[in-house]
Amino acid sequence: MDPLPAASLRAHFADLPDPRSGPALRHDLLDVVTIAVLAVLCGADSWVDVELFGTSKAGWLRSFLALPHGIPSHDTFGRVFAALDPAALERGVLGWVPALAATAPPATGRPGVAIDGKTLRRSHDRAHGKGPLHLVSAWAAANGVVLGQLAVADKSNEITAIPALLEVLAVAGCVVTVDAMGCQREIARTIRARGADYALALKANHPQLAADVAGIVADALGPNAGGYTVGYHETLEKGHGRVERRRCWTIAEPRVVAWLDPGGAWADLRTIAVVEGTRRIGGETEAERRTYLSSLDGDAARFLATVRTHWAIENRLHWVLDLAFREDDSRVRAGHAAENLAVLRHIALNLLRRETTAKVGVPTKRLMAGWDDAYLVAVLGQ
Repeated sequence: MDPLPAASLRAHFADLPDPRSGPALRHDLLDVVTIAVLAVLCGADSWVDVELFGTSKAGWLRSFLALPHGIPSHDTFGRVFAALDPAALERGVLGWVPALAATAPPATGRPGVAIDGKTLRRSHDRAHGKGPLHLVSAWAAANGVVLGQLAVADKSNEITAIPALLEVLAVAGCVVTVDAMGCQREIARTIRARGADYALALKANHPQLAADVAGIVADALGPNAGGYTVGYHETLEKGHGRVERRRCWTIAEPRVVAWLDPGGAWADLRTIAVVEGTRRIGGETEAERRTYLSSLDGDAARFLATVRTHWAIENRLHWVLDLAFREDDSRVRAGHAAENLAVLRHIALNLLRRETTAKVGVPTKRLMAGWDDAYLVAVLGQ
């Protein structure tokens, strides 16, 4: 088969700064990074796996990489990625996928960007007093593409990480959805300043505001309706012995917003929304109600569709990273290595999701890429 064109692959990493120094460097940085990207695409979950991939594919790799001293060892991969600047790696790697090539779903009319955090459970380093790595990721809901990530010390630091992540993303025209931890005035301002709208889940982290909103909702949805104009939409889905009903109420009256936020601290706040979901499986019923602040209008059908795309991040991103890439089992932890390996997983997931000729899941696509060089080239060359 034809070798992978070196220029098309290496160009994405051409500006990557080399953290190493000295005249005795045996391996070119771009060779190291390229092998790692290919290996993770093909099923590698550790630096030992990456080295084994390299040795098994050495003949093919030499058709487009220099490799003056052969395939780097797993220790070399570990040292390089522990020292490499994750932000620089992400700029190069995520450039592989268009910044936001998501088609707006008909149900929402706008591309959605879901922001959520995930802890890599086994990435802690007790010997050096380091807890597990927590990553905040931005995810394009329509096409399942990871747009960016930022590492933080723990979940509480998401509040400062989210604005920093938004500053480097092209989100103009999108709807950004964030769970309750990110329901902050500064985050709302940042989203609006970036040309996007927001839907922020409101919980007890703003007790007075939550109580005020709860009072309005009780009046608006009560037997007397409180004189409010309320938007409403519901969906009902049945299948596999399960019945799911979702209902959404929206209140988008200027007088309500003026009373809740007289100083305009919540940038362009227009709507309060309540989304209620009930699920019946067999004889058991589960129910959950969530409240949102949003700069969107009061279209209840579109609002319900928007928040549903956010919920999908758990199954379509976090769960897939655990199932297909064994992310929660990874013990990589030295330096920046855990964060950089997460970047490689994200780009692998992005590329595998874009490849649509194979009607199989992500785990099987990784196997196919490892078995078949032609398929690997097809995944990379889309």
